Amino acid sequence: MPATELEQAHAAAAGAADKDAYVREMFTAIAPRYDFLNHWLSLNLDRRWRRRAIAALEVPRKPAGRYLDLCAGTLDVAAAIAALPGFSGSVVGADFSEAMLVNGGHKAKGVRVAPVVADALALPLANASCAGAIVAFGIRNVTSLDTALREVARVLEPGGKFVILEFTTPQNPLFRMGFNAYFHHVLPRIGRIVSGHGGAYSYLPLSVAQFPLPAALGARMTTVGFRDVSWETMMFGVVAIHVGVKETLRNG
Repeated sequence: MPATELEQAHAAAAGAADKDAYVREMFTAIAPRYDFLNHWLSLNLDRRWRRRAIAALEVPRKPAGRYLDLCAGTLDVAAAIAALPGFSGSVVGADFSEAMLVNGGHKAKGVRVAPVVADALALPLANASCAGAIVAFGIRNVTSLDTALREVARVLEPGGKFVILEFTTPQNPLFRMGFNAYFHHVLPRIGRIVSGHGGAYSYLPLSVAQFPLPAALGARMTTVGFRDVSWETMMFGVVAIHVGVKETLRNG
């Protein structure tokens, strides 16, 4: 008996062998409505969170460098970096979903953004070729978190910053109860109606529940070669921004 869309979402969030194929198909299906749903379901707070993460990347430190927007989706972050005052470098917007990059392609016109269809686990970039890297709401979708972290460390130049913006699980019990009611019940229903995909917005909260908490993610960043790893949570612990610096000796 074929698995239901909800069962597929559960399996993918838990790291099933076919997670890669499921996530790619999911993003291909929801790409046309992705931006609208992101902004609407977050009450436009996602824009503020992205701006905060980009600020943590400290692009003005090296405005002529190459920057990596990993799991770039519809290129919101890549375009925002390229539009920073005084920026003269370039941004590689890498995502394994061509549909997402195509739907955000208009944002790359006239700015220094190069969309690239690529897997986060095997980036087509040379060692130490990027001044900084950022990933916004995409790292929990990779099939191997540690491999993806090592790959970012590989392509960063020594001293380059890596910023992760990702959903996390609120730790305050009362807030977590209310948030989970919205995140696990209201959001999936709205997302299903608007996107037309039965499992995409069920997969979202399920994948967040499976993702490491901020301290655990920080420890894994340190293990693969990032130093000075720090993080902050926002909106009562709904999202977290992690920042790490590429080691000058390890992985490079």
